[in-house]
Amino acid sequence: MTKTITIATRESNLAMWQTKYVAALIEQHTPYQTQLLPMTTEGDQRLEVSLNKIGGKGLFLKELEQSMQAEESDIAVHSMKDVPADLPEGFTVCAVFPRADPADAFVSNQYKQLSDLPQGAVVGTSSLRRQSQLLALRPDLDVQPLRGNVNSRLAKLDDGQYDAIILAAAGLQRLGFDDRIASRLMAPDWLPAVSQGAIGIECLSSRTDLIQALSVLNDENTWLAVQAERALNAGLNGSCSVAIGAFAECVDDEVSIQAAVFSPDGEQTLAAHTQNSDPVAAGKAVANTLLAAGAQAILDLAEETG
Repeated sequence: MTKTITIATRESNLAMWQTKYVAALIEQHTPYQTQLLPMTTEGDQRLEVSLNKIGGKGLFLKELEQSMQAEESDIAVHSMKDVPADLPEGFTVCAVFPRADPADAFVSNQYKQLSDLPQGAVVGTSSLRRQSQLLALRPDLDVQPLRGNVNSRLAKLDDGQYDAIILAAAGLQRLGFDDRIASRLMAPDWLPAVSQGAIGIECLSSRTDLIQALSVLNDENTWLAVQAERALNAGLNGSCSVAIGAFAECVDDEVSIQAAVFSPDGEQTLAAHTQNSDPVAAGKAVANTLLAAGAQAILDLAEETG
């Protein structure tokens, strides 16, 4: 008898794309069949308030985790950038998939790149990390909040509410909006969110059957990079109420990670880089370097003004 895995997922177009992608790989590479359990999370419902004011990106996970605890679902699929550095007790990430484009995308109907924007141009983002980097590079810009799914954000741009918006390149590409990317904002000059572009599976730590079965899907290089970036984030007590950018990649037999913390106004930036064969050690080392250079004061400022 074929076993079925029930996958909890957010209902947005992007979340459904990601979950269907994962479901297809599960059915292709494991003995399991799949069925989806679409859900609306608090983070999806409260679009009028910035995430850092209502509890952070963990609001995208809470209902999905509750469904696993209630045995309504077996696993949940997430954008790893939405997964907090510290998972609730009893949960684990059991697989990540090959990382897509980790860059942020500059999206505009009139301008090709950030430097082309006129003074005072209105740029939309509700990410403090993106806001900080925008203001660090262009303090003259008018950065305004922008929440909602990818389609609604693009619609607001097309309605003329913004001169440009910043989105994750991977999300646009997955939904077939490659042509909306005017240019890509890339490391080392611009750092993405921790684990941006990576998709992961979360399950209960007690589900050793699933952890073993789904381990065949894990992409080792992506997992090494994600571990380094998440270790950095944990070392800095990172959340969406502070501005932290990071990018790790495998270089030969080591993990190379670069990271930075930014003040909300973009006036203060601290950056660090290291390489190590142990991804967690690499992430912790960069966090410690940043803290030794005074990162805590910048992080505290972001918390106070968030």
